[in-house]
Amino acid sequence: MAALLAGAMTYFFSKRVRLSRAQHAITGIVAAINDTPSGSTLTAKDVEIVDWPSNLPLEGSFNKIDDVVGKPLLYPLVAREPILKRDLGVEGSGIGISGRIPTGMRATAVKSNEIVGVAGFLYPGSRVDVMVTYTPPGGAGPVTQTVLQNVEVLTAGQTIEPDPQGKPQTVNVVTLLVNPEDSQKLQLASSQGVVQFVLRSGVDQKNVDLHPTHLDQLASDRAPTPPPVPGKKAPKKIAEASKPVYVMEVIQGSKKTEEKF
Repeated sequence: MAALLAGAMTYFFSKRVRLSRAQHAITGIVAAINDTPSGSTLTAKDVEIVDWPSNLPLEGSFNKIDDVVGKPLLYPLVAREPILKRDLGVEGSGIGISGRIPTGMRATAVKSNEIVGVAGFLYPGSRVDVMVTYTPPGGAGPVTQTVLQNVEVLTAGQTIEPDPQGKPQTVNVVTLLVNPEDSQKLQLASSQGVVQFVLRSGVDQKNVDLHPTHLDQLASDRAPTPPPVPGKKAPKKIAEASKPVYVMEVIQGSKKTEEKF
């Protein structure tokens, strides 16, 4: 009985020790040695292997320094911060903004100002619609047309990271991430008229079927009156009595009046 009891206790404690060792096993992952700005191309002097608990795997991490050397850094890192796949661009894709451009896409810059730039609240990562106001050849007046929808802002001025505190900033140039065809549309729109950005929710991915807005639509919701034809009498105006009358009740203290218009 004593031998059986001793054997059982030995097995129990040895299992606990092995489990404890497994839970505290350490592996090595690649991390930044010092604070590293975005746009940098990582070298062997910028990174090191740090200890990491093996029971808490970090998805997207690297175990070898050679796996990150030569790749551009898309986002800034602080000292001792693990480097993940999402932080790195493709090797040879260049530094700075070029490392953030996916294959098949283009970065296109458009001039902006405080008003066009949504009063300074355009940040890298924002989603916008792009409108242009121009006068078509032979047109009777200016037209506003939405040419692009749900476009990502790549940079605002020279900033490639959003302000941590969300403070607005005035920028002169906004860079958008578009495909080659939309890049041509954007350049043509900016050369023909005034470009306006419309900020949209980051979770709203739906495009809307929009028609151009003409100047006469701002003055009335009725169809525009056709121009008079020479030699033909103009149509008679609608009598004032036939127009709808709106009544508004105005209360000032104990006094009540009605206004008609």
